[in-house]
Amino acid sequence: MKNEHSKAMIKTYLAVFGALAVLTALTVMVSTLHLPRVPAVALAVLIALVKASLITAFFMHMKSEGRLIAGIFLASLFFLLVLIIPVIIDIGF
Repeated sequence: MKNEHSKAMIKTYLAVFGALAVLTALTVMVSTLHLPRVPAVALAVLIALVKASLITAFFMHMKSEGRLIAGIFLASLFFLLVLIIPVIIDIGF
């Protein structure tokens, strides 16, 4: 039983690794397109968010955590955004 679970987890980790490798290659390819600044940054941030969500869900095991831990994580993410968004807006103007 444990061996089957370990093999399934290894396959999952390898799939996530493959997805992260593809997303990294996509980031590099997008950087060679020489897009205007705003779309380039928006696309890079979108790819980074997808990569961060994969890492958080699988390597930090948030996918299998209970509701309390997930709620604490989401609350801290919310407060992080509350602090970062005004800084990004200030830098933009």
